[in-house]
Amino acid sequence: MTRPYVKKLSFTLLDSITDKDPVVQEQVCSALCSLGESQPGETLCACEAYLRQHDKLAHPYRTKILRAMETILSSHIDELDKDTAVIAILLASNEMTRIKELDCDWQQAASSVLVAVGKRFINQVMEEVLSRFQPGILPHSSVLHTLASLSVSNAFGMVPFLPSILSTMLPMLGMAKQDALRVVFCGALQHFSESTLEYLANLDQAPDPTVRKDTFAADIFGAYDILFHHWLQSRDAKLRLAVVAALGPMSHLLPSEKLEEQLPKLLPAVLGLYKKHAETFQISKSLGQILEAAVSVGSRTLEVQLDALLVALHAQICVPVESSSPLVMSSQKEVLRCFTVLACCSPDRLLAFLLPRLDTNNERLRVGTLQILRHIINSAAAQMEVKKPFILSSMRLPLLDTNNKVKRAVVQVISAMAHHGYLEQPGGEVMVDYIVQQCALPPEEPEKPGPDGEDLAADSVRAVSIRTLYLVSTTVDRMNSVLWPYLLEFLTPVRFTAALTPLCRSLVHLALKRQEAGADAFLVQYNSNANLPSPFAMTTRLLVVSSNPYLGDGRGAASLRLLKVMHRNIHPLLGQRWETTMPVLLEYLDEHTEETLSLKEWEEKLLMFLRDTLAVVSDNTWICQLSQEMCKQLPSYNGTAQEKNFLYKCIGTTLGAASSKEVVRKHLRELLETARYQEEAEQEGLACCFGICAITHLEDTLAQLEDFVRSDVFRKSIGIFNIFKDRSEHEVERMKSSLILCYGHVAAQAPRELVLAKVESDILRSMFQCFNTKVLGIKVETKDPALKLCLVQSLCMVCQAMCSSAQASSFQFSRKAELVTQMMEFIRAEPLDCLRTPIRKKAMLACTYLVNLEPVLEEQAQTDVIHSCLHSVMALPPEPDGEDGTCREPLYLDTVCALENLLTSLLQRNMTPQGLQIMVEHLSPWIKSPRGHERARALGLGACLLQFFLEHLHVSTLVPFHNLGLLVGLFAPRCADTWATTRQEAVGCVHSLLYLQLGYEGFSQDHRDEVAERLLTLKDGLVHPDPTILFHTCHSIAQVIAKRLPSDQLISLLLTMFESLGDPDKNCSRASTVMINCLLKERGTVLLEKVPEIVSVLRAKLRDTQEEHVLPAAQHSVYLLASQHCEAVVSSLLGSPLPFDSHTCALWRALAVEPSLTTQVLELLLEKMSRDVPFKESRAFLLGSTADRVATLLPLALCSGCPSGLAAPRWQSRCVAVCGAGGRLGIA
Repeated sequence: MTRPYVKKLSFTLLDSITDKDPVVQEQVCSALCSLGESQPGETLCACEAYLRQHDKLAHPYRTKILRAMETILSSHIDELDKDTAVIAILLASNEMTRIKELDCDWQQAASSVLVAVGKRFINQVMEEVLSRFQPGILPHSSVLHTLASLSVSNAFGMVPFLPSILSTMLPMLGMAKQDALRVVFCGALQHFSESTLEYLANLDQAPDPTVRKDTFAADIFGAYDILFHHWLQSRDAKLRLAVVAALGPMSHLLPSEKLEEQLPKLLPAVLGLYKKHAETFQISKSLGQILEAAVSVGSRTLEVQLDALLVALHAQICVPVESSSPLVMSSQKEVLRCFTVLACCSPDRLLAFLLPRLDTNNERLRVGTLQILRHIINSAAAQMEVKKPFILSSMRLPLLDTNNKVKRAVVQVISAMAHHGYLEQPGGEVMVDYIVQQCALPPEEPEKPGPDGEDLAADSVRAVSIRTLYLVSTTVDRMNSVLWPYLLEFLTPVRFTAALTPLCRSLVHLALKRQEAGADAFLVQYNSNANLPSPFAMTTRLLVVSSNPYLGDGRGAASLRLLKVMHRNIHPLLGQRWETTMPVLLEYLDEHTEETLSLKEWEEKLLMFLRDTLAVVSDNTWICQLSQEMCKQLPSYNGTAQEKNFLYKCIGTTLGAASSKEVVRKHLRELLETARYQEEAEQEGLACCFGICAITHLEDTLAQLEDFVRSDVFRKSIGIFNIFKDRSEHEVERMKSSLILCYGHVAAQAPRELVLAKVESDILRSMFQCFNTKVLGIKVETKDPALKLCLVQSLCMVCQAMCSSAQASSFQFSRKAELVTQMMEFIRAEPLDCLRTPIRKKAMLACTYLVNLEPVLEEQAQTDVIHSCLHSVMALPPEPDGEDGTCREPLYLDTVCALENLLTSLLQRNMTPQGLQIMVEHLSPWIKSPRGHERARALGLGACLLQFFLEHLHVSTLVPFHNLGLLVGLFAPRCADTWATTRQEAVGCVHSLLYLQLGYEGFSQDHRDEVAERLLTLKDGLVHPDPTILFHTCHSIAQVIAKRLPSDQLISLLLTMFESLGDPDKNCSRASTVMINCLLKERGTVLLEKVPEIVSVLRAKLRDTQEEHVLPAAQHSVYLLASQHCEAVVSSLLGSPLPFDSHTCALWRALAVEPSLTTQVLELLLEKMSRDVPFKESRAFLLGSTADRVATLLPLALCSGCPSGLAAPRWQSRCVAVCGAGGRLGIA
């Protein structure tokens, strides 16, 4: 782009900078900077010209343009030509000094332009700036500010100008009367001194290496005299801080003798400012610089001032910090820097001051002292080298402090010590112990707020400790010999459980380093380290804590990784095997989270890993030692039930791999003698142990259980003198429960080919020996539900094991009926008002397994089982529903599931229509229950049974489903039940029944019938409780039934539905009427032979039912029948007992609804009348007596059934004639 074009484009952009929208202004500036990236010189010239031409442009817009120019200059200063630089310098100088009043943003922007140009064109900038810095005239404050900024940005270019600047400035200091201008002078002197010190420190790179400190000494001291003796006394806090900020770097440029002379006054004055100012950063920074200057000249004054310095500085560290702002943190760092200076010159006096303050009980003093100690350990390592034992011993009391802030400070001190070799000293192990103890703090440990209102989370102590341990282990090489193998000692003690994850991670890193160093360095010398855990203890501990892998920040993966690394120390044969098996376990943990992991599956994987490990080792001595260690560690997990349970399983697995029967029996006996039977989880763990051991040692396991039952330990517990003591009785019941569970698990785990032979002779006999209590030879029924539950649970396992045996089908279980009876007693003993224990669930589960064993239960026994179980569950109160209307109580759901499994097992024994009907008949009273929750449960069970029957239906020959109508008639009316869940289940039941009929007709299982499938689409109509919608849907359901029901099943369906007319749920009663009339309308033509039966049932139902809706429904039924079978209906009605009751007359009236039907009925009646005589005559025995006339039944019935409403108008005369005839006969 050409220069004129750039200028034009720039002017166009700059014209928009006055836009009212700040966003537009920022976009203009951004566009200018972008243009300056490609055309820096032209853009800068355009900006200068614009500002010059727009002299009246407001200050905020001039500021934005100057900022854009600074950005361009900073990025392209090396490309700038001298002429453009001069233009920018003159513009910025003019803008900067244009007004005398201070306008910070505008003047600062102009000053920044000069500073940016001065990085390369220092001489040109200084020429312009010094032209505005004339002797005897107070300069514009922006000039001073620019000179100070130039000295910071370009020290090498500025320092040669400083002697003349200082000589010109010194007289001006006395002329400055305004505090604001004095502040600017102080800032300039501060930056001049700092740039001078930088120049002197880098003389080898400086353009003039002949410059010396003496060059500035006189002028600096002159300025110092004014600042210290006059300006420091000002009441303006801002000025005082500016003065002290300048005195710090200036002190380095003072002549040595002058500094020594001033220190006795300077140090107290600076320390005194701490009391006057809340923000102490500048004071602390300046004090540190003064101290460094004093030390550099070897000042003796410090010795005199040292106590005051230490007290003041210590107080600054210990003062409560209200915020963690950068300024506050920087102030603390400057104070610590002062301590570093003092530590280097007077280490003994510093420690003599600090270490006694560690013994105080004041939290702030102790924390502050520890912070200082940590800092000087790091920053004055050489001076503290010989003080290490002294410092270590002084930590005794802080290590005992329980305050979390103190703890965190102590951990930080120990971290510093670790980096500088303190922990290699005698007593260093105590510090390692402390770190591990803090790692073992519980994450949820609460802390009371401190007196200053601060509340430090306890977890921060643990977090800092964990980070420190890992950092020290992985980055401080000198700590390797301290931590290895010492950290192994912390693996097994229970109190360090919470620290296992960081310990394992550190140990893995240390072990890998040792491996790199060589095999000898890695192998642990257990003989020379008596406190180290043995390989067996380590293996047991790491394996057990891995069973809950996500606890403690993922200790499962950390423990397994350490186990893998330590394989050579555990057993030499394990390395290659663990290289393949361990990564699989770790990968499994990576794929899951605490929420998705199944602990049962994970435990099984760990046990498989243990079995595999034992198989690889295949050394009986090693395995026995491992089992001994596992048993030894059992008490360590008394507070963690899940881990102890898993350890029991590990013991069973290990004993199963042992070949020494004596060792197996010994450990099993010890386990029985030492188990904590009062704890339910331990009962389960002990039983699992015996079960797993029985896989390979069945005989020994059973023998040991038998010996224990006969032993004094057990006998003493069940003596008559203890049986009536509550506590002793409770303990005895727990012990019995555990033994019964053991037998159950033994049966469940034992080899299937051996279990049948042991069940009756050993296992069941021993279980009931433990369960049945006899006092003086009399059997006492136990009242302990836990003991019952254990027996039932064990029976489940025993029966399941028997069922899964290959010989189960030919095995005749002689105690089957006895056990079923026992289970029924348990179920009947359960309360019906609540569901507290899983006894009934487990008992039904046991019966489910028993049902599958031979011999088959007698019919009465089956009936008793079904009735008792149904009553036990159905009669329970309704369960509270969840948000979606379904029950959320797990125990109830599990109990219902157990009942379903039992009923389906019984049904499976008789998979015939008759067997299905028997099951449904048991459900029938509950299906018709007046209580809605009972009906819902019954329909759910019915749906389950029908679905099971349908899924397992195998029809080898086509046979009729002879009770289809009966079953459909039972379920169909429930489609209108007042409970929505019942309505849905009812449709499902009808759906299943129709498909059962199709199956019996020869259709395959996967056949889908279009008509039957329509039932599923009708379910939506049953969701809404509106009666109109419900009954319309029921009518549609009846239409589906009518299309698929065989003719021979229609009458049984109708008769069953007639029974539902008296249903306690009025909705179901009404639905029955709707469905009956729909069926009569759709299929009534085939019912000719059944008309008398139907009419008779209707007449009886009208007598038995008082509901208003039944009568019109019955009348409509008669009307529908008469429309199809008029003569049969009339004959049936005429056959009713005379005289007709009101219900029969009501049915007669139904024939007068439709005129055409009425005509047909009258014709039939007249025909019948014409074929019969109205009466018969009979004479008395004696001759001459008058003959008696007796009415015949048919005309009498005709007259009774012909109310006036029956006659249509055109048949009026005939009706009168009939009635007249009857009147003449005396029967009208």
